[in-house]
Amino acid sequence: MTATTALVTGASSGIGSAVAELFAADGDDVVLVARRERRLQELAETIERQFAVTATVIPHDLATPDGPRRLYEAVRSRDIEVHTLVNNAGFGNYGRFDETALETETAMIALNVTAVTQLSKLFVGPMVDRGEGAILNTASMAGMAPTPRQAVYSSTKAYVLSFSEALAHELEAEGITVTALCPGPVATEFFDRGNLDESAIEDQPLNDPATVARAGYDGLKRGKRVVVPSRKMRALAQVKRVLPRRSVVSLAERTVSE
Repeated sequence: MTATTALVTGASSGIGSAVAELFAADGDDVVLVARRERRLQELAETIERQFAVTATVIPHDLATPDGPRRLYEAVRSRDIEVHTLVNNAGFGNYGRFDETALETETAMIALNVTAVTQLSKLFVGPMVDRGEGAILNTASMAGMAPTPRQAVYSSTKAYVLSFSEALAHELEAEGITVTALCPGPVATEFFDRGNLDESAIEDQPLNDPATVARAGYDGLKRGKRVVVPSRKMRALAQVKRVLPRRSVVSLAERTVSE
């Protein structure tokens, strides 16, 4: 069986590094992308030693206007054919919209929305030409309801979820799988940025990143369009579908503010 290659953004820690190891464990080469080169190099060395695959490190900032295209060109210059694109890079923010920083939320939109869209656009063309490929996008349970005090973050993840489901439908006949991974709170470095230490999110039971990564990976392999890793979060998703919209927003606010 010929090895394929998975490109993973946000690969320096958390869900990204865990999902990269899952691809490698199944014999796939990996391209590791994040801003922190040292972390990526350490992960690449571990992966190559444990799984005897090739791990290519590309330190890169995807929030810059030309970041996604420069990454695509860097991959092409190395003659790497990406079979699976994992759009995992992203960050959140907490606070009332009138009090949070415009610069932070502009950067969040650039990374959580624009980079996901541009990378998918750039890499999906070759997938269609080959008649095979896969995209795994890290969304969030926050994307299933407008969330006060995370207004921009929840909106970016709603975009990722909607975008993923639409692409999955469009590209199914082309042999391409698109999956949105929608975890609840996960024990990652996500909480180190964006005033999230002021929220109640970290006080909730946190999911293990390796478990979340496994759920996303398995769901992608089975061709699922949306993956919600925990039973509790799946029940919450069902509740959000039947409650009045105003109640859904209030419930979402309580999950982050109490």
